Amino acid sequence: MAKSLYETLNVSENASSAEIKKAYRTLAKKYHPDMNKDPKAEEKFKEINAAYEVLGDEQKKSQYDMHGDDMFGGQNFHDFAQGQGAGVDINDILRQMFGQQGGAGFGGQGGFGGGFGGHGGFGQPDLDISATLSIDFNTSILGGVKNVSINGESFDIKIPEGIQNGQKIRAKNKGKQAQGFPRGDLIITLNVQESDEYERDDDDLVKSFDISLKTALFGGKVTIPTLTKEITLKVPKNTKQNQKFRVKELGALNRKTKQRGTLYLKANIILPKIEDLDEEFVEVLESKLPSEI
Repeated sequence: MAKSLYETLNVSENASSAEIKKAYRTLAKKYHPDMNKDPKAEEKFKEINAAYEVLGDEQKKSQYDMHGDDMFGGQNFHDFAQGQGAGVDINDILRQMFGQQGGAGFGGQGGFGGGFGGHGGFGQPDLDISATLSIDFNTSILGGVKNVSINGESFDIKIPEGIQNGQKIRAKNKGKQAQGFPRGDLIITLNVQESDEYERDDDDLVKSFDISLKTALFGGKVTIPTLTKEITLKVPKNTKQNQKFRVKELGALNRKTKQRGTLYLKANIILPKIEDLDEEFVEVLESKLPSEI
């Protein structure tokens, strides 16, 4: 039984959830349109996200493992995705397909039945609209409000704290309209811009901070601004380059557990220029410093 979703993420059918997540993150970074300017990268990025939509969910994965590519009418996932057209959100189609109870979405030839609506029933037109919204890194961590204009309508969208790149927000009743049916939704995929100051690893954040050679050797206190408040860090003697210091609960908010991750502060030692130092001190330093590591 063909199971091309695994091929999309370059993992085996026996891959663990951790291996699937790791593969997804690697590929998503590689093919993200902001990182990869190949015209085909965006479509590849969408397929990767859609594949993880299924394989990253235990219930959907179980259903897919049972039926394989028969869920796509016998096509491999790439051909199925391409056949949906440029304006269709594959993630939404998969959610609707795998969300049906008792396999109700399968046709007589192994394909999926027609008429999946944006709110789930058969025979109902898909009135949902998909869009992409870019937000800055700080907003993704702290949350905020962004104004969106679509189809001549302007309204505010609430960005929840801790949201990650590629995740979606659903704006109720902001989609297309059709007589006799409830209005569809606007489904927004978030594109989180990279930060010059922070790196994100799940719920944890990493930030570099500068210290002088004197502070690194003899210790001291350093004031560091973070996303939520200013903190004073006690730097011990003999601090090494890139040595990390852990600050609990100053990372990103986990939207499921409501717990905050850890902020890791990474020391960057700024070495003084020899020509800026006192000549006598330089002579003593050169004569006394060990030449071997």
